[in-house]
Amino acid sequence: MNHSLPPELPDVRDGLTRTERIVLYVLQQTQRERGGRSVPTAMLYGRVLELIDLSEDELQACLQRLGTLNN
Repeated sequence: MNHSLPPELPDVRDGLTRTERIVLYVLQQTQRERGGRSVPTAMLYGRVLELIDLSEDELQACLQRLGTLNN
């Protein structure tokens, strides 16, 4: 994977950005660890921060774009 591309540039295969892909991956892994239960946003945020620099607002916006938040 070429990490020199801007992280907000969508991938042509599925339209996900690098950030969205990381968030979805971490969410899936954490759900597995929790036996399929919901993942608290604070827990997800902490784990995502281990991989990328992202503000809380950016995570919330990403989750909304992905349709993972109920508003």
